[in-house]
Amino acid sequence: MEVFLVTLLNGLVYGMLLFMLASGLTLIFSMMGVLNFAHASAFMLGAYFAYTISLVAGFWVGLLVAPILCGLIGAGIEKFGLRRVHRNGHVAELLFTFGLALVIEKAVQMTWGLLAVPYRIPAELDFPLFSIYGTHFHAYRAFMLLVSAAMFGTIWLALTRTRVGLVIQASLTHPEMARALGHDVPRVFTLVFASGMALAGLAGVIGGNYQTTSPSMAVTMGPIVFVVVVFGGLGSLTGCFIASLLMGLIQTFAVVLDYSVADLLGKLGLEITKASPFGELLTMPLPRIGALLPYALLVMILWLRPRGLMGTRDT
Repeated sequence: MEVFLVTLLNGLVYGMLLFMLASGLTLIFSMMGVLNFAHASAFMLGAYFAYTISLVAGFWVGLLVAPILCGLIGAGIEKFGLRRVHRNGHVAELLFTFGLALVIEKAVQMTWGLLAVPYRIPAELDFPLFSIYGTHFHAYRAFMLLVSAAMFGTIWLALTRTRVGLVIQASLTHPEMARALGHDVPRVFTLVFASGMALAGLAGVIGGNYQTTSPSMAVTMGPIVFVVVVFGGLGSLTGCFIASLLMGLIQTFAVVLDYSVADLLGKLGLEITKASPFGELLTMPLPRIGALLPYALLVMILWLRPRGLMGTRDT
C-alpha cells in the first residue's frame, strides 16, 4: 500500500508536468495544424531563462518573466518564420520547426554550456508538506499540481467562455468569415502560437528544477509530448489532460513494479517461457520496457481509434 500511494502521487506530479508542456502543443498542433517540433525547445528555454533570472531576482520573478520571453520568441517565430513557409504546406513547416529546434539546442549549448546548470527549487517550497508511511511529499510537488490544475482551468475557460476564445476558434475554423467580420486572422495565429510557446516556457520554469536543466531536456521530453497530444486526440484539451495523467502513471508505475506480461498471463493460466513465441519480450520485467509502453499504447490507439482518445478529427 505504501509503494502504491507514493508511486501514485509521483505519477500524478509527472503526469501534470506532461500536461503543462503538452497543453501548449495542443493549442498549436490541433488548432493551427502546425507540426511544431521546436515546442520542447521552448520548455528548455523556459528552464534556462528562469535559472538565469533566479540568480539575479529570485525564482518568483523568473516564474513570471521566463514564460513571457518564450511567448515573445514564439510570436517572432510565427510572424517572421512560419508565416512565410505556411504557403508551402505542412512539410515545409515541419522542416522549419525541426531545424529551429536544432538551432535552439546549439544556442543553449553555446550560452550555458554542455553540462547541467544548478537550477534549484525555491527555499520557500523546499520542505516536506506531509508524509505517507514515512515518505515525504514535498511542497514543491504540490505547487506543481496546483499550477497545472490552474492552467487547465484557465485554458478551458478562456477558449470556451470568453470573447477572445470564440474569436480564436472562429479564426481557426472559418478564417474568411472572421476576416470579413473585421478580425485580424494573422494576429490571431500569432497569439495562439505565442501562447503555446509561453505555456511550454512555464512548464520549463516549473519542471526544470524538478528534473534536470540541461541541453538534452528538449530531446528527452519532446517525443513523449507528441505521444500525449496524439493519444489524447487532436482538438481536445480534456483528452490531452487524461492522456498526460495516463502516461505519467504508466511510466512511474512501470519503474517500481517488478513484473512482466508473462507473470500476468501466468495468473490467467497461460504459461509463457522464453522459448514461447515473443517469449523474450513477454518475460522481460516492466522496468526494462517502461519507457516503451507509451509508444506501444500510441500504436494501439491509432489502430483502434485513429482520432485519438477524445479527438474531433482523424490524425
